[in-house]
Amino acid sequence: MELVTRVNIPSVVRVKPGALDRLGLYLRRSGHSPAVLLSSQGLVPEYLERAERSLAEHGIERLETVEVAEASFEFASSLFTRLPGKAAAVVGLGGGKALDVAKYVAFLARRPYYATPTSLSNDGFCSPQSSLTIAGRRRSLAAALPHAVVLDLDVCGQAPRPLWLSGIGDLVCKLTAIFDWKLAFRRQGLPVNDFAALLSDATVYQFLAQPSFDREGARLLGTALMLNGVAMEICGSSRPASGSEHLISHALDGISKRPRLHGLQVGVATYLVSLLQENQSERIGRVLDETGFWEAVRSDPFSLAEWRQAIRLAPAIKEDFFTILSEPGALDEAERLLTADPRLRACFAD
Repeated sequence: MELVTRVNIPSVVRVKPGALDRLGLYLRRSGHSPAVLLSSQGLVPEYLERAERSLAEHGIERLETVEVAEASFEFASSLFTRLPGKAAAVVGLGGGKALDVAKYVAFLARRPYYATPTSLSNDGFCSPQSSLTIAGRRRSLAAALPHAVVLDLDVCGQAPRPLWLSGIGDLVCKLTAIFDWKLAFRRQGLPVNDFAALLSDATVYQFLAQPSFDREGARLLGTALMLNGVAMEICGSSRPASGSEHLISHALDGISKRPRLHGLQVGVATYLVSLLQENQSERIGRVLDETGFWEAVRSDPFSLAEWRQAIRLAPAIKEDFFTILSEPGALDEAERLLTADPRLRACFAD
């Protein structure tokens, strides 16, 4: 008998200008009232006002608005324990911290989750994981994809440029992640889900063909990051979206005196890894040139000593996770490239 695997993907996807003002309409159509709203600390007041007004105008009872200042398991668990029993949905509004906490609370409560990002800094707004700290150490915890993705192109388009660049860094890494996945298949026989790999690859090329910071750029970047999350759900693994470049970034998070935006770390690591892989490094380097990514990194350079240490630590970040960094001589070559490659050398202060 053939086994049928159920894949839970978003039922409601609105990627359009003005979507934030229709948030309440989307909840009403799905019959999700009352709702709890979790918003980022420091969120632009206008965005919160628009979200709350939309809920009210469409008859959605708002039980509570919670400001999220930290993305920790402890905080998310405390919110879950006091979540009103009659809450029909959890809405996350803002950046990564609020969305990760809202996603995890909804997952624990088995309630629909509405992802309403106000920037496109990474693919976390639509992924089957929540990035939370446990006792101060960052972990990726199992969660569920959102029931709805509400992506207002004008709101996301107005996000600060570093957040855009972080999203671009977290997008181009799919090219190196897929390479690592297929390398693990060749070296260890790790199964590859061809459809998930194809979906993740295809999303990157759409944005690379037309990188921009206008409304169309927001649509392409937002859609691509969303579909990366769906690719992870399809195969039940982070492999379509995370490889050796993420191991380096995770290591940096643990040792750096001042960790940078996730996507900025990942973007630099992606270019480094692509050189190791001999895999589209010029294409990746060029799009980072065209978007101003390298210029932004050079304006606030990394510590070379920290990156050298992170490269050495990276292969042990995930147990039994084969990547290009697992190959003989790869770590020595990666260290050499930090100062030998002109683009990389300009990223470091010491």
